[in-house]
Amino acid sequence: MADTLFTNVRILDGSGAVQPYSGSVLVSGNRIRQVGRSTAPIAPGNATVIDGAGATLMPGMTEAHTHFSWNDAATLAAIQTMPLEEHVLWCAKTAGRYLQAGFTSCLGAACAKPRLDVVTRNAIDSGQIPGPRYLAASQEITVPGGLGDETLPHLPFPEFSFGVNVTGAEHMRQVVRMFLKYGVDSIKLNLSGDNFVPHAPADTTWMTDAEVAVAAEEVKMRGKRILVHARSCASVKQALRHGIDLIYHASFSDEEMLDMLEARRDRVFVAPGIAILYAMLNEAEPWGITRAQATQMGYQIEWDAAIETLSKMHKRGIRVLPGGDYGFAFTPHCQNARDLEFFVKYLGMTPMEAIRSATLYGGQIMMRPHELGLVKEGYLADLLLIDGDPLANLAILRDPKRILAVMKDGQFAKAPPLAGQRQWERAA
Repeated sequence: MADTLFTNVRILDGSGAVQPYSGSVLVSGNRIRQVGRSTAPIAPGNATVIDGAGATLMPGMTEAHTHFSWNDAATLAAIQTMPLEEHVLWCAKTAGRYLQAGFTSCLGAACAKPRLDVVTRNAIDSGQIPGPRYLAASQEITVPGGLGDETLPHLPFPEFSFGVNVTGAEHMRQVVRMFLKYGVDSIKLNLSGDNFVPHAPADTTWMTDAEVAVAAEEVKMRGKRILVHARSCASVKQALRHGIDLIYHASFSDEEMLDMLEARRDRVFVAPGIAILYAMLNEAEPWGITRAQATQMGYQIEWDAAIETLSKMHKRGIRVLPGGDYGFAFTPHCQNARDLEFFVKYLGMTPMEAIRSATLYGGQIMMRPHELGLVKEGYLADLLLIDGDPLANLAILRDPKRILAVMKDGQFAKAPPLAGQRQWERAA
């Protein structure tokens, strides 16, 4: 693997603690060997030299709530009914798109068929397809009537559902063991409802403590993790009582819940996915959901609650990460970095804090805090070369033309343009 030297770059190290500085970075093999903090370049040796011409060099981003198998459809049924063969190809293509979009790591948050995430992860790891570092999830595990239960009374196929239905603790044990056998990294439980489901709105809670306890016991025995869909206050408390630290949404809260989260802030991660709440209220009319209808469904109430809750979490030092429910028609894939803009606009983060949520915190949620998420000597060379200053304009992180290069594991997934080509593009 050839060495690469980035010179004349503005280094944004991802820690949130250091202001960007001019320098150079030497990549040797798949790791960062040297970081230079001056305009004098590092001696290149035999390295290929990339003159950044003042571009920003930053860590690759992490998406904390990824659904590769969501196929940009408007309903759960349209995602689940995609034929398996086409679905495998969709996941492979989508994984490659995320890498090109600057997400060098992704945490799977549920797949639409039992082994889609596992197969995608394995294909990435073996070099069969391009994609981010990936942790594979199970399908959503739900209960009859809960989010993900797409069974129909006139069809004799109880297994034909978006999520896998369980009834009771021992049935939960069976289903969790099945997914662990398939090789998942994480088990996904739908603890709360969702405004997508008329009879199971977001502030309701659906699983029993006995069901959650059995899942936690089985996962702990195998050294894996549980992820929870938990919009309601009660469901977040339920997750925390059972030692579950990866929480999605967490829209509704009270002081007890916030205190519980703060007490566990060194272990807990929250990926709220507020983009879909915003999209349902403001951008879903082409798919038949007006703002008035979305409000009637409960999305305005949840949006208001989520903004208040998440702003309080941020002030308390609870880690809030980007990601969630991209892959619907209203929130298409590869606009995921939009979350960072929302974090600043609605949650009170600074641009530096928003970027930290996708870099430093990303390495932590991927369970590789000592080698991912920073531009730092010894860390894995997952790097982005950005045309411009993300701290001045976070929107450039979702503009493919501004992502000049993507490096994962010391190799370019997206090679930088020639200097002349870049100048031409900027002039255009």
